[in-house]
Amino acid sequence: MVLLLPMDGDEPQESELVGILEAAFWATVEVEEGRVIEINFFQDRSQIDATLDAVIVKSNYEPVMEFIDNQMMVLVAHTQRTIDDIVEAYLFRELHDLAL
Repeated sequence: MVLLLPMDGDEPQESELVGILEAAFWATVEVEEGRVIEINFFQDRSQIDATLDAVIVKSNYEPVMEFIDNQMMVLVAHTQRTIDDIVEAYLFRELHDLAL
């Protein structure tokens, strides 16, 4: 599973999840068998060539139609902001499906 996260920086331990329109970087986080395999940061989303399974957003009011049109799952991290917290919430199914 590869997750896409809009982030405010490119440091895995210090960056935080931000709104899609405020993203300075986009992180891809590959999760396999309950472990983070790889984290990559991109300044431009068009640079990402991986197959993305889900995008993580910080609220229900993000512009996500492009992701939905691309058959991506949209999950909302209402309180989680760091990559570690988001991955943990994902693994324990604590992220919410976007309510349209």
